Amino acid sequence: MRFSESWLREWIKPAVNREELAQQMTMAGLEVDDIEAVAGKFTGVVVGEVIECCQHPDNEKLRVTKVNVAGEELLDIVCGALNCRLGLKVAVAPVGAVLLGDSKIKKETLCGQLSNGILCSFSELGIDIEPNGIMELPKDAVIGTDVRKLLNLNDVSINVELTANRADCLSIRGLAREVGVLNHAEVTDPKFNKISPVIDDKVSIAIEAPRVCLRYLGRVVRNVNVKVTSPLWMQEKLRRSRIRSIDPIVDITNYVMIEQGQPMHAFDLSKIEGGIVARMAKPGEKLVLLGNNEVELNDDTLVIADHNKALAIAGILGGDFSSVKTETKDIFLEAAFFTPDSIRGRARSYGLYTDSSHRFERGVDTSLQYHAMERATQLLIASCGGEAGDIVAQESKEYLPKVQTILLRRTKLDNLLGHHIASDEVVEILTRLGCDVGKTTTGWSTKIPSWRFDISLEEDLVEEVGRIFGYENIPNQVPITHLIMNEHKEVNQPLKRIRDLLVDRGYYEVITYSFVNPAQQKLIVPDVDALILPYPISVDMSAMRLSLWTGLLNTVVYNQKRQQPRIRLFEAGLCFIPDESAETGVRQDMMLAGVITGLRSEEHWDIATNLVDFFDLKGDLESILKLTANELAYNFKAAKHPALHTGQSAEIEIYGKVVGYIGAVHPKLEKKFGLNGRTIVFEIEWDAINQRILPEAVDISKFPSNRRDIAVTVSDKIEAETVVRACLATDNALIRSSRLFDLFKGRSVEEGKKSLAIALLLQSGERTLEEADISNAVSDVVTLLGHKFNANLRD
Repeated sequence: MRFSESWLREWIKPAVNREELAQQMTMAGLEVDDIEAVAGKFTGVVVGEVIECCQHPDNEKLRVTKVNVAGEELLDIVCGALNCRLGLKVAVAPVGAVLLGDSKIKKETLCGQLSNGILCSFSELGIDIEPNGIMELPKDAVIGTDVRKLLNLNDVSINVELTANRADCLSIRGLAREVGVLNHAEVTDPKFNKISPVIDDKVSIAIEAPRVCLRYLGRVVRNVNVKVTSPLWMQEKLRRSRIRSIDPIVDITNYVMIEQGQPMHAFDLSKIEGGIVARMAKPGEKLVLLGNNEVELNDDTLVIADHNKALAIAGILGGDFSSVKTETKDIFLEAAFFTPDSIRGRARSYGLYTDSSHRFERGVDTSLQYHAMERATQLLIASCGGEAGDIVAQESKEYLPKVQTILLRRTKLDNLLGHHIASDEVVEILTRLGCDVGKTTTGWSTKIPSWRFDISLEEDLVEEVGRIFGYENIPNQVPITHLIMNEHKEVNQPLKRIRDLLVDRGYYEVITYSFVNPAQQKLIVPDVDALILPYPISVDMSAMRLSLWTGLLNTVVYNQKRQQPRIRLFEAGLCFIPDESAETGVRQDMMLAGVITGLRSEEHWDIATNLVDFFDLKGDLESILKLTANELAYNFKAAKHPALHTGQSAEIEIYGKVVGYIGAVHPKLEKKFGLNGRTIVFEIEWDAINQRILPEAVDISKFPSNRRDIAVTVSDKIEAETVVRACLATDNALIRSSRLFDLFKGRSVEEGKKSLAIALLLQSGERTLEEADISNAVSDVVTLLGHKFNANLRD
C-alpha cells in the first residue's frame, strides 16, 4: 500500500515526525518498506500566468510569451510547448531558479529572442508524469506562489508492506485509524454533504449468486462531462499512490478506493440492457475486458451482467463494451461487497492483477458501501457535473457477516504475552481498536468491528493487545519450560539410514515437484483420477502426483539430454491418493522410489561395458530390505503393471500384502517420456520398510557346520524362491539356511517341470552333527517339499 504522507495527515495529525511515524507503523506490524520524495530537488519555481502568447517570427515550433509572476515586470520567455496559450497558469522557473541537477536558470537568447526563464513540465521538476507539454496549474492558483508549496511537493510517498490479513489498512481510512490507535489521536473523516437525488432514474438490481455477492449498490448519474480534466490535487494524490490518472470517472473511483478502501466501478448507462444481475458465468461465455483482451469465463467466476450479456468480472475488471468513454454522458455507478473466496485466485486464473481484486480477495469492510457511494457521487458531481438518482441496493442478508463476539481471558492474555498489562490499559487498547468491550468474570467480552475481519480467535485479540502495547515494551524474560524427551523407538528405521545406503551404492537423491503433468501421470496410473489443482502454475504442473515415478522419469530425461551415460536416482516423498474414507478425502502415502539406466558401472579399462538390467535394481532394493532384518518376510512375485514391461516386472509383497512394484519401464512409456534406453524403476511404501527386527544376542556355535545339496523337480509354474524358503519351514532346528545355486530345464527333466538345486546348511549349537542327524534333517526337507509342492528328489 503506497500513500502520501500529507494525505494521511489530513485525516490524523499525530505529534510525531516522519521517521518516528515510520518506526511506529513498522513496530505495529505495518512494515514501512521505503519512503520516496514526490518531486525532485528544485528551488525558485513560482506560479505564473501567460499574459501574451504569439508565434516566434523565425521558428514555427517556438512561441514568444509574456508571463506575470507578480514581479515588477512581465517576463519574456520563449517556449516550445504546444499547450502554451493565453491565460494559462504555469510553473515558471525565472532567472536564478535552480532545477534538477543544480541547473541554474540564466538569461538566454533563442533564435534572436531573449528568454528570462523557462515554463516547466512535470518531468523538469522531477515529478513522475509523462511530459505532455508544460504544467497546467489550477485557474485559482495565486500568481507568484512557490510551486513547491502550491502542490505540497515537500511531501513523501510511503510504501507499507502489509501482511495478507491486514486488508483493513489498504486505504487512507484504515491507515489513519491504525495511526490514531498508536498515538491516542482522533481520526477526522473528510466532511461532505450527501447528494440528494434530483432524478428518478433507476436500474433494477438482482442477485442470483447470494452466497458470494452479499451486497450490491447502484446509482444513475446523468449528464456528466467526461471530457473535463481531473483536479490536479486528485491527480497528485493518485500519483503518490502509484495510480496513473486516466479520466475523471476512473480517477474518482480509484480515489475512493484508496481513500475509503472500497473498490468501485462505473458503467456507461447506455450500454446496459434491462437491469443489473450479479450471477455466475455461463459455460462458454466470453467477455472482452478493458484493453481489448477477450477471455472465456470459467463457470466459477462471478460476473456483473445485464439481462443479455456479461459486463464485467465482479471485483476484478470491467468489460470494454460497457466502459466509460469520451462520448459517455450517463453512467451507472456501483459499489458492492463480494466474499473473498469468490474473488481469490480468479484474477490470476485469467492472467490479471488489479487493485480491486487485491482488496476484495483479502476482504473489504461490509459497512463501507453506502458511505463510498456517497463520497464518489459527491466527487463526481463536483468535478464532472450531472444529476444523480437515488441509490438502489440489494443484499443477501442471510449471508452477511454477523457481529462477532470473542471472550478474552486474563489468564490467556498473561500466559501468551508473558507480561501483565493493567486491565484498564487492556480495555483502552481494545476500545481504541474499535471493539465494544464488556467485563466478564474471567476477562472481557469483545465485539469485533466490521473492518477487522481478520480477528476471529482469542489469540488474535492477545496479539492485538501486545502489538498496540508495544512488543518493545514487554520485558525480556527467560522462559521456564519442562523438557520432554522425544519418544524414539529403536525398531523405527530412520530414513537417513536408507538414504545413506543408496548414496553409498552410487545413487543421487532428487526432490521433484508434488504436482505433475496429468497426461504423463495417466500413463503410469491409468486407473486413478488425480486431484487437479484449481489454479495451477502451468498445465504441466496441474495434478497432484499419484506416484514418484513421474518426477523421476522426467529427471532421467533431463540428465540424458545432458549426455549422462549412467544414472541412478532415488526419491522419498508423499503421494496424494483420492480416498473417501480419509479425513480430508485425500490419503497421503509416503513412498520410496528409485530408477537406474545406462551403464552398470563407470567406464574402466578392466571392466566390461554392460547396461543395467532388472536384477541390478532388485539387488539394490534387497539391500534395503535387509536393513529390516526381516528380509524373509518379503517376496518378489511376477505381476503386470501398466507402466512396466510385461515379463520384466514384479510386485513386492510383505506377508502377502502388495507394498510396491519393480520392473523395466514399458517401451511405449519410454517413447512417450522420451527415455533413451532401458530404464528400471521401483517404488515401495515407506511404512513397509520403516520397521526393523532388533538383533538378539545368542551364542555362536563352536561346532562345525555341514552342507548338503539336494536337487528336486517341481512344476515350472512354482516360484523357486517359494521352494527355497519352504526348506526352512520344517520343525528341524538344525537347518540354518537354504540357498538356490542352480536351476535346470532340459531333456533329463520332465516337460513342464524344472530342477532346483538347493544348498542346505546344517549346524547344532550343542554338539557335532552325526550322519544320522544330517540324513534325518535332509529327509524332513524332502518330505515337506513333496507334500507342499509335489516335489520329487532328483537322482
